[in-house]
Amino acid sequence: MASKKGNRIVIKLKSTASGHSYTTMKNRRNDPNRITLKKYDPIVRKHVDYRETK
Repeated sequence: MASKKGNRIVIKLKSTASGHSYTTMKNRRNDPNRITLKKYDPIVRKHVDYRETK
């Protein structure tokens, strides 16, 4: 049986202020480019931008 390649992939989000990272999923069809989200960084204790890394 052949497996179907899904649209959802696991990505890593890395903080712009420190080395902290989150993992999440994104839909490849809806967001083909790299995404940027505002999330809480526990190291600097505030909300900062998290960018998608490889």
